[in-house]
Amino acid sequence: MRGLRLSAALIASLMFLVTNAQNPFVQTMYTADPAPMIYNDTLYVYTTHDEHTTSNFFTMYDWQLFSTTDMVNWTAYGTVASLEDFKWSNVENGAWAPQAIERNGKFYLYCPIHGDGIGVLVADRPYGPFKDPIGRRLVRSSDYIWDDIDPTVFIDDDGQAYLYWGNPGLHYVKLNEDMISFDKSIGNNGVVSLDMTPEAFGERAEPSEKYTTNYEEAPWLYKRGDIYYMIFAAVGIPEYIAYSTAPTAEGPWTYQGIIMGRHPGLAFTNHPGVIDYKGNSYFFYHSEELPGGGGFNRSVCVEQFEFNADGSFPEIIPTREGIVEGVAKLNPFIRVEAETIAWSEGLNIDRDEKTGVFVTNINNGNYIRVRDVDFGRGARNFKASVASGRAGGNIEIRIGGVDGELLGTCKVENTGGDKNWVVKSCRLKRVRGVHDLYFVFTGGEGNLFNFDWWMFSR
Repeated sequence: MRGLRLSAALIASLMFLVTNAQNPFVQTMYTADPAPMIYNDTLYVYTTHDEHTTSNFFTMYDWQLFSTTDMVNWTAYGTVASLEDFKWSNVENGAWAPQAIERNGKFYLYCPIHGDGIGVLVADRPYGPFKDPIGRRLVRSSDYIWDDIDPTVFIDDDGQAYLYWGNPGLHYVKLNEDMISFDKSIGNNGVVSLDMTPEAFGERAEPSEKYTTNYEEAPWLYKRGDIYYMIFAAVGIPEYIAYSTAPTAEGPWTYQGIIMGRHPGLAFTNHPGVIDYKGNSYFFYHSEELPGGGGFNRSVCVEQFEFNADGSFPEIIPTREGIVEGVAKLNPFIRVEAETIAWSEGLNIDRDEKTGVFVTNINNGNYIRVRDVDFGRGARNFKASVASGRAGGNIEIRIGGVDGELLGTCKVENTGGDKNWVVKSCRLKRVRGVHDLYFVFTGGEGNLFNFDWWMFSR
């Protein structure tokens, strides 16, 4: 039985992974295809949503949104758009990888509908409500079911906007300033299809009639300095992430190599997203590392990285730790949404028109971790908005871990209904300084209560 024994060092390493895990950074549902966007000092990430099924194909009906101001705590907005927003499409399953961008105070969400082209939605706020401004698909380059997927949108320094997409080819249109139409004077009625050469996108080890280069799908157009980067899922199944560079947004592209290879825990697909935020560079992707995860039950992840001196990408290794150091501290003395989470176990989120997003499916032993909470000179009181149609339970308020120092316990009784919200409060042992905060939920069986927001006071 010696082979089953774990050394103290290995046990410590495993405990570190459990207690310090940051990837996947969403644990309340399966998400994929992360698309980051910055607006007003907040980083938003739009994702697809893998339904929790045992299907041997993608089951995807809607698009989700999460945000952060510190890169370690993520606030869920729930479903911000769905296939039902496109009345012209009869597709019931196929809400694939989107991307959003802001222009002139409007937010444009480009949504591929598997087998039915790419549509566009517009909103006045990053989280919607989104509406279909044209009532038809924006682009459809061919009848091939895989071709019109994975749009990436980019506005160049001169104001020209581009929309790239495609599998197995790579196409683009030059969007007009309204972002919902495009210049039809170029290419094939406005659609420019790139010449897929090994020099541009890498030499495929086993080329086929459709896939002649390393390029597979999931393009992400990004600019840093004078270099334009086309980052994409590559090589074939299982997918790597590779990239090409160019002197302009239209090319010519030159293949540069692999960024993220095949690693344990990654799904057979992948989708990159690259962005600079608060002085750091971040690389988004997805894995299959949540419990029950797999190729059709994926989860979004992020790594911080630094470009090489010549502007090339380093090799990026997926980790469970994710972002080690945040870029801001969380203020507990203002209302904080309960769905602002660094890590959680066992619970889910829900949303309704009256309350918005809230935490639900809270069972005995579940918990929420919130990182880098700055209590300053001290906090002595806690209050939370909760609702329960059952016996209720308790919120144990701890620091440092699920078994860390207990500051106090907020008792939640039956409030008269799962949507009948009341504010419960409790006194705390004074806490000062910066800590990781844990809400540990205890009680009987089943869904103990719902949890909407919380706040500390001195």
